[in-house]
Amino acid sequence: MIRQLPLGLRFPPDISFETFVNGTNAEALAAIQACARGAGEGLIFVWGAAGVGKSHLLQAACRLADSAGRRVAYIPLREAGSLAPALLEGLEAAELVALDDVQRVAGDAAWEQALFGLFNRCRERNSRLLVSADGPPDRLALGLADLATRLGSGPSYRLEGLDDDQRLVALRHAAMRRGLELPSETGRYLLHRHSRDLRLLFDLLERLDQASLAAQRKLTIPFVREVLSQPAAGTAGFTHHAAGRGDSIRGHN
Repeated sequence: MIRQLPLGLRFPPDISFETFVNGTNAEALAAIQACARGAGEGLIFVWGAAGVGKSHLLQAACRLADSAGRRVAYIPLREAGSLAPALLEGLEAAELVALDDVQRVAGDAAWEQALFGLFNRCRERNSRLLVSADGPPDRLALGLADLATRLGSGPSYRLEGLDDDQRLVALRHAAMRRGLELPSETGRYLLHRHSRDLRLLFDLLERLDQASLAAQRKLTIPFVREVLSQPAAGTAGFTHHAAGRGDSIRGHN
């Protein structure tokens, strides 16, 4: 039985394959979709800089597999400091295991041994593995050479970031899903004055959505400038699906 994790939280509703703007990442997207459906490769490694969509793809895969009735496990290793390696015990019972931000435990002997054991058990059970990191397997400063070998035993895809036109498309689509109209000039203002990291932009869109609703105003540049000049009421983090159907844990990437 898959170990349950705390906090009954779910993935954000806008995390899916349909909401991922792939840019030049079509090959990686197709491979991960196949893996989520129980086909294709049994181990896929994706890597790239922050904000290119690694967590989005892993969560989208878990969402798709979960919706098809398959057991899933999503582990945000950026939170390894508040988790224990024993968390990985029994996860091979899942049909899809997603390990996000593996670089966060590189050099930690206990975590590396736990990951190595999980990889071996998943291979024996034919459980599928999706792994993400900020660099390729041979550059993760892993102390356990056999773990690096395991990570590199499947196809590895580098995710490339979007250009500004593609980011604008993604941002406007996200606004449309919220019932918001985001003019192109306002979207470009956000890209040039706030951030090009889509994760941060989607967080900002949530803030603008609430402000627009409260003020009954459109997302014009003057209104957005006014909202951004005020301190945020709080920092909203992503919520992430965890190991097992209906169980989840909070994360931020």
